[in-house]
Amino acid sequence: MDKRIPVTLLTGFLGSGKTTLLSKLLSHPDMKDTAVIINELGEAGLDHILARTVESQHIADNTVLLESGCLCCTLTNEMADTLRDLFFKRALNAIPQFERLVIETTGMADPGPIMGSLMNEPVINSTYRLDAVVVTIDSVYGLQQIEEHIEARKQAAVADVLLLTKTDLASQEELYALTEKLEALNPGASVYRINHGAIDPQAIINVGLFDPLTKKAQPKRWLREVRRPAIGVSNGLLKHTHDNEISSFTVTLPKPLTWEQLEPVLSWICSTFTESLLRMKGIIHAENLPAPLAIHAVQQTLYPPTLLTGWDEDEPISRIVLIGKDLDEALIRKALMQI
Repeated sequence: MDKRIPVTLLTGFLGSGKTTLLSKLLSHPDMKDTAVIINELGEAGLDHILARTVESQHIADNTVLLESGCLCCTLTNEMADTLRDLFFKRALNAIPQFERLVIETTGMADPGPIMGSLMNEPVINSTYRLDAVVVTIDSVYGLQQIEEHIEARKQAAVADVLLLTKTDLASQEELYALTEKLEALNPGASVYRINHGAIDPQAIINVGLFDPLTKKAQPKRWLREVRRPAIGVSNGLLKHTHDNEISSFTVTLPKPLTWEQLEPVLSWICSTFTESLLRMKGIIHAENLPAPLAIHAVQQTLYPPTLLTGWDEDEPISRIVLIGKDLDEALIRKALMQI
């Protein structure tokens, strides 16, 4: 059972509808025990969000409690400092005991460094856990943004949940082309079409590794392994891609292994591909451990594995999903299969 506070990282390119989505979420009763960090450098800050709510009250520094029970604050310093500050205020009862956290980023943000802060700093990692990366995509301009901006491609590629916004303004041809591109870029993500920010919060919160009700791991949903071949696949391997092309693939490890055997290879992958490795997730059945391991890496950093106590599979299969830019899939597969 993991008692750390689940974090939803909400990002999306400029004008993709994050502010509209947040405004709707903050008024929803399912969000009453949620804290939200809003980046003032975005296209709309906290004041703009609060203007759409019924009532609010300031309770501590730049922190506001909404009538719905949602807790909001602006990012006024480094993300890590804001996360620590929120937790300590919560521990001292200076703010309500929020049960989850949503972090909204700027439209040009690379999700990697924020994920790194959540998982790499000991104080933060012991308090918070990444639940899911949720990305808004403009249905009309999203395809053009993904093709022209590496930031938009990175955001879409690392997402656990993709929200296609403004679908009422897009033609069926535009929606089809965008969906096809996203399936090639990130075939493991859940995809929802929304209008005017309306969505059931349960579609985007508590959708990660642990079920909020049973507190048990749900690795199949969290892993979202690649089931459909990406564009340019031949004989199970990706063909040569153009510069800045992002792709994803799954490696299944067929034989028993130990964490001591696997960890050096995972570290090698991170140190070799560094910023090209946008995200790596996996479920490992190590023969010398009492339960499976959930592994996670972002760029050059491999984070401590999570022991999934109380969970098992009918057929224990170790598999790793890798998402990156110009990754050498053949080399990575060879290294993992030689363990």
